[in-house]
Amino acid sequence: MTLSRSIAVYPGTFDPITNGHLDILERALALFETVVVTIAPNVRKNPLFTTDERMQFIKDALPSYGDKRLQFAVFEGLLVDYCKGRGATVIVRGLRALADFEYEFQFAHMNRRLAPGVDTVFFMTDERNHYVSSSLVKEVASFGGDVTGLVPAAVVAALAAKYRK
Repeated sequence: MTLSRSIAVYPGTFDPITNGHLDILERALALFETVVVTIAPNVRKNPLFTTDERMQFIKDALPSYGDKRLQFAVFEGLLVDYCKGRGATVIVRGLRALADFEYEFQFAHMNRRLAPGVDTVFFMTDERNHYVSSSLVKEVASFGGDVTGLVPAAVVAALAAKYRK
């Protein structure tokens, strides 16, 4: 398979990155030459981890892609403005359930209206991860539950340290 020369952007808060996110990211890296993970600071969501920590979790989980194919950015504002400024033609999104589709469908159409040269590509999550979300992982970890297998090992350790009582 030949990689597309396109630059794809995979946006999210990734607080923390889950194995479901990583699955989507690896599949996008199989199709696109460069994938830029854009991490939204979104202070309204009261992030548990800093943007630097979130980026490092991803780098640690996918060390084989290096800095050329897997890149990172932090931005606020319209995603399509970032895409146009970066020369990206694809937005990568993952879908877990019907509710995700309805939410993402609206954004994809608005983004397409605002930037006709930027398409949204959806990846269906692997069935092993269809119920996993960052919020659920944090909630389970906050009560001392085991999140091994849902997030990378470094995230398991970081969550345990954050929630250690």
